[in-house]
Amino acid sequence: MNAYRETEYTVNIEPLITLRVGQKSDALIALHKRHRVESSALITAYNPYSESTLDAKNAQLQSDLYKELQTRSLTFLDGQGLHPSNMWPAEPSFLVLGLSLEASKILGIKFQQNAILWSDKDGIPQLVLLR
Repeated sequence: MNAYRETEYTVNIEPLITLRVGQKSDALIALHKRHRVESSALITAYNPYSESTLDAKNAQLQSDLYKELQTRSLTFLDGQGLHPSNMWPAEPSFLVLGLSLEASKILGIKFQQNAILWSDKDGIPQLVLLR
């Protein structure tokens, strides 16, 4: 559990946005305003249930998540989660804009994740456990 809390989650835009669990992000609030949304979720399909998975399988899972987001016509940005120790490889992720907490949970569960990072209009990312 601590690994999730210690991880730095980034959104790959200029300038780069770094999100940390429980720490307000003015850049995230500005991003929400710019896209006229009140929430967002950082979700990955990598390493289902935190089990180390082969690169090719992870790439396919992430591609499936990408297609799911496109099919739903959701707005999303590339991101990643990386623990400062670098003991676990960075996990590519998507920051999905305008996704409700409930919809975020459903998507995370569908892609067999233990947790997602969700933020509302206060810009404070919350670790949401899914199992």
